[in-house]
Amino acid sequence: MLLQDSIAYQLPVDATSDSAAVQHRPLTPAQVLSWLPRDATPAQQDSAIQSRFKPSEIHWSEHPDTLHLPGHDAGVDLMKADLPQYYRESFFSKDSLFHPELPGGRYGVAGDPVPYSVHQDDIITSLLLACFIFSVIAFTNARRFMARQAKNFFYSPREGTSEFTETSNELRFQTTLVFITCLLISLLFYFYTLNYIGDTFILRSQYTLIAIYLGITIAYFLFKAGLYTFTNLVFFDGKRNQQWLKSLLFIITIEGVLFFPAILLGAYFELDIKKIGFYIIISLFFVKLLTIYKCYSIFFHRNVVSLQIILYLCTLEIVPLLAFWGVLVMTANNLKINF
Repeated sequence: MLLQDSIAYQLPVDATSDSAAVQHRPLTPAQVLSWLPRDATPAQQDSAIQSRFKPSEIHWSEHPDTLHLPGHDAGVDLMKADLPQYYRESFFSKDSLFHPELPGGRYGVAGDPVPYSVHQDDIITSLLLACFIFSVIAFTNARRFMARQAKNFFYSPREGTSEFTETSNELRFQTTLVFITCLLISLLFYFYTLNYIGDTFILRSQYTLIAIYLGITIAYFLFKAGLYTFTNLVFFDGKRNQQWLKSLLFIITIEGVLFFPAILLGAYFELDIKKIGFYIIISLFFVKLLTIYKCYSIFFHRNVVSLQIILYLCTLEIVPLLAFWGVLVMTANNLKINF
């Protein structure tokens, strides 16, 4: 009797053998599904899987990964952020394009900037308002002195008559009016600079340019007063020189009063700069007529010499005025930015 081949022999599958196999090795979903009949529904398959497999907590391995090339160190853990400094800092490390948390500026194309306008400038408005307030205060406190000066301007007192002396407060208020005149002249030339010379300068602020013009204007009037004093002391007596200096302060005050409407019309009513220039020329012509009249009534009333008064006014009025204009223009051209 021949024995059967053990390799071809199949043992019967029963519950005992299944339980033994489960005890020796873990089951797989394929084995569990193979126990079901072929016509099992997906719900039955899912129930069988859930009955055999229960979810449990996953325990990850804490052993380091030793799978690396022989002769090389173990790889760096990707969860660690300890990178070298040359990886963390570079030339573009502070660039906003590499750091979305940093502000990167404004998106889109920049629009055209609003052009500069004098009537929208708060500093210019404050200066003009301060000039007006201080002028009103000065005229209020020295109105009698100004009225007396206006009366004596067209009336020359006789020799030997007593003259009224000015108090310290009256001289202080008149000096304030002269300073306001200097400020108004500097503002006028500042407007002229913006229209005819340029609007960009090497200075940090355009108000510094106004301060420079103000300094030049004050230096011009001081130089003019010193030149008049030196010349009059050479050719005339001290009493006439003192009378002329008082009249000169009054003329400068009138000049500031005439220039103030031009600044207001140009700044807040957008009057044409050519019309403002025409008004300024007429005002200067009127002021020079007053200067000629007062110079004639003080110095040349007795000895009328036309050539002498012409030379006197050209040397002490026209030449300093032209030099003053040239210095202002040269200063503006040297401070502007040429593109």
